[in-house]
Amino acid sequence: MAAATRGGGGGLTTPFGLLKLSGRDFDSSLPQHYYRNGNVELKKNKWQFVSSSGGWERIVVKCSCSDSVVPVPANKSSKSVEKSKEWRRDGKGNSAKYRVQASPISFAPSPGSGFVSKQEKFFSRCTPRNTGPQSRDSPPKRDTGIANEKDWGISLLHENVNESGINEDGSTWYRESGEDDGENGYRCRWTRMGGQSYDGTSEWKETWWEKSDWTGYKELGVEKSGRNTVGDSWWETWREVLHQDEWSNLAKIERSAQKQAKSGTENAGWYENWWEKYDAKGWTEKGAHKYGRLNEQSWWEKWGEHYDGSGSVLKWTDKWAETELGTKWGDKWEEKFFAGIGSRHGETWHVSPGGERWSRTWGEEHFGNGKVHKYGKSTTGESWDIVVDEETYYEAEPHYGWADVVGDSSQLLSIEPRERPPGIYPNLDFGSNSSSPPSEDEDDDDDDDETE
Repeated sequence: MAAATRGGGGGLTTPFGLLKLSGRDFDSSLPQHYYRNGNVELKKNKWQFVSSSGGWERIVVKCSCSDSVVPVPANKSSKSVEKSKEWRRDGKGNSAKYRVQASPISFAPSPGSGFVSKQEKFFSRCTPRNTGPQSRDSPPKRDTGIANEKDWGISLLHENVNESGINEDGSTWYRESGEDDGENGYRCRWTRMGGQSYDGTSEWKETWWEKSDWTGYKELGVEKSGRNTVGDSWWETWREVLHQDEWSNLAKIERSAQKQAKSGTENAGWYENWWEKYDAKGWTEKGAHKYGRLNEQSWWEKWGEHYDGSGSVLKWTDKWAETELGTKWGDKWEEKFFAGIGSRHGETWHVSPGGERWSRTWGEEHFGNGKVHKYGKSTTGESWDIVVDEETYYEAEPHYGWADVVGDSSQLLSIEPRERPPGIYPNLDFGSNSSSPPSEDEDDDDDDDETE
């Protein structure tokens, strides 16, 4: 019976010095929730605050200003600030030998720091109508995966805009939008906005776009960056793409996100690269690469999942860390299954500053008949090799697949490309030189690379 070994991601996000090892399974599917700024609107004589989950919270706002003013948009309550300070994640994880939990790094907020922006605390304040965009000086959250498009709140302007201004506190802002055209019906609609504090110590930038062409290609994206008064800086981008595979003619949707942040007060920072790929027949690929550093400690994590749409699944994880003193440790595993038959294997290891290495390797062979061969050994002399009666559990299909991503991509699918004129076809490059034999110089270069 095929069911549940949870796959890919999450688990190790912090220095290994605080690790706790327990249990057998990681639970680390990609979380889809992602934080965004809220908005305030007037409905039935009450201000309503759009929460990050998309719901409404009724907030009665008493304002002594005239009808020409509105409250300043807010992010979240100060409770969310504590969460962002912790950067803690109890993520879903993979079918690993061990479960990993640790205390993550954070950038301690300081007075005036963008990590605790004025929008983090909702308060009633009046500002003139039709002022520029409010400051978006909040860094991305770690280990939040790829946000759905509804969480980004992408709203492109339909007319060309080029405006700027100065707020009451001396900070400046700008907003502009436009449309770029190219070959094969290429069109890109975009909106840019940004601003900085009166003294230039903090700033933020944000770009939204949608792209399309005559082949049916569609793309939706966001890029954000900023820095605050104490030197903390961040950057993130998110893309969602729809296209048709040129060989199978299947529709495909690909989503990706890259995020990074760096502390301005200590040697600390992190980087993440997430991706997801889906096609209309159920083929799915997901993965992530992560890196982080807190002063003398550094850590890395890579994981992946691959479903072929016919019941075959591959999952793997590799995590490791090190300190400047020379201590290194890590954990990795892999599993392959089809129709109840498959295998799992992994290794946990540790290297001391003096170069002494300890490791434990383990494996499982599942025969599909209720029998499982388990084996393993360690450098301390322990070993086992047994066959047991055990039901095999694994996930033959992704928990979030083609139907889910289509349902969450309404804004991407609604992008309308321009009508293709009669007789106009896209330029397709199938690699005209791909059939020609390599030159002798190229052969020599390849041999040199192998020798190295």
